Amino acid sequence: MSTTAPFRPAADTELSAEAAELSAEAAALATGPAEHPIHPAHTPTGQLSFGAFFQGVNSSTIWRLPQSGDQVAWESFEALVRTAERGKFAAFFLGEGLRLREHRGVPLEFDVAGRPDAQALLAALAAVTDQIGLVATQNTTYNDPVDLARRFQTLDLLSGGRAGWNVVTTDNAWTGENFRRGGYLDHADRYVHAEAFVEVAQQFWRGEQIEHDGAHYSVRAQGDLPRSAQGRPVLFQAGASPAGQDFAARTADVIFSPHGSLEAAVDFRRSIAERTVAAGRDANSVKILPGAEVVLAPTEKEADEKIRWVRDLQVGPEQAIALLEQYWGRDLSDFDPEGPLPDVEPEVVESGVTRGAGFQFAKAQELTQQWREEAAEKGQSILEFARVKAGSRRGTFSGSYDAVADRLVEFARLGAIDGLNITPWLIPSGLDDIVDHLIPRLQERGVYPTDYAGSTLRENLGLPPV
Repeated sequence: MSTTAPFRPAADTELSAEAAELSAEAAALATGPAEHPIHPAHTPTGQLSFGAFFQGVNSSTIWRLPQSGDQVAWESFEALVRTAERGKFAAFFLGEGLRLREHRGVPLEFDVAGRPDAQALLAALAAVTDQIGLVATQNTTYNDPVDLARRFQTLDLLSGGRAGWNVVTTDNAWTGENFRRGGYLDHADRYVHAEAFVEVAQQFWRGEQIEHDGAHYSVRAQGDLPRSAQGRPVLFQAGASPAGQDFAARTADVIFSPHGSLEAAVDFRRSIAERTVAAGRDANSVKILPGAEVVLAPTEKEADEKIRWVRDLQVGPEQAIALLEQYWGRDLSDFDPEGPLPDVEPEVVESGVTRGAGFQFAKAQELTQQWREEAAEKGQSILEFARVKAGSRRGTFSGSYDAVADRLVEFARLGAIDGLNITPWLIPSGLDDIVDHLIPRLQERGVYPTDYAGSTLRENLGLPPV
């Protein structure tokens, strides 16, 4: 194993049947003509690209180990991006945090917190890298299109055509309190606004005269910078809702997709291909790189032990109680993390975003009752239940080196995905096992590049020129 962390599982050489099971699942999914198992117009490339996602603010990066790096230190970013480039990763992603998550009205103290300005940091990283793409998550709601377009085009020029923009939308007033405009955007308008925003940015990148009058802003501008080596920054988008998928199908080059199985990945690919064709684009226009946590070990038994070890470090007793408090909406500090789920009723209020984007549940009574029954049936304590809810014991792309490589070959062969956007569970050494053990196996199987295809992000993702 790599020296990622001082984990020493018991040795085991038992082989699992996961690869065979996945092959059977893949065969069952190929219900259409052999050459078009997903969509008649979609042609799988059989190739994979990886991205590395440095989250910043999050609750999954481990901070309890001596090897845990500073989330805002230059050394952490530099070490991770250098490892990713050594592994021929196509892109390095930075998350965006416009306001700290809150827990019961105050910042959530169990988050790993820290997000320097993405574009300033990526400009610095461009100077210490040669070919890896540099992608910033930036919000359309709290930026101005011409200003943001100019900053992205500057990064694209400085990096020799390696810039990318992960387009995100926000509509809430809580986040908007950081900005002069506040939370002015209706939820239903977020993608309408975003699409107009991206179109203005594209006009700027093309050097056009811009005259835009929309519901939220008016723009008179002229593109004033030369085109980069890749033409314009690559556009990423992560919306999984029908509206988000439609937006991605019309505007994006790459989309992130949440799914937990090959069947779900195939369904998502089919949906995106259909929507892309309906938008008048080629079915292969949009690459799909699902987000993934990857935990690896030499054998399946060791991988299971390591995954349990990682989960135990990610979710301790304090985090377990805090997780349930988000849903119960009340103080649960008197409950024993090793005991059963709370037998008290939740505060039945429809929360705002201060409880986190994932915790806005109006049906609190039904949910918490369901959880109590589920935990009792499985004999789970608060801590055990929280660890399962925070992340499954085995993710789709976690396991032994060979089993995960074989699994990814099946996904690539069907064209279900075009790669992964990987969130390391440890900073800055969380990519070491992937680069040292998984990628060589993927290269041996012919689904991962042995070198960069070119000097631009667009080339290295296999995207057509613009």
